[in-house]
Amino acid sequence: MIDLLLMGDPQGGGSPFASFIFLGLIFFIFWFFIIRPQSKKQKEIERKVSEMKKGDKVVTSGGMLGILVSNDDESALVEVDKDVKVRVLKTAIVDINPTKN
Repeated sequence: MIDLLLMGDPQGGGSPFASFIFLGLIFFIFWFFIIRPQSKKQKEIERKVSEMKKGDKVVTSGGMLGILVSNDDESALVEVDKDVKVRVLKTAIVDINPTKN
């Protein structure tokens, strides 16, 4: 049935309604498999960043791994090595692993 809707008229005159259905279906698939999972992942990261506490292990967007030392409104102080601390923006933190060693 859907094949008949998508093929249209064999003489070249196609139904504009079928085109709208097809475009709507493509948009829904795109949203369901790409936009929705990415949005859920971003919300989860934002939740983790807002709940992070001293001692949590963090990963920055630049690939630095460290332990959270202090937490401000917009930034965080991360210890990346013994006596080496780096201040990063909270938006640069991409993962928080409180239980990993």
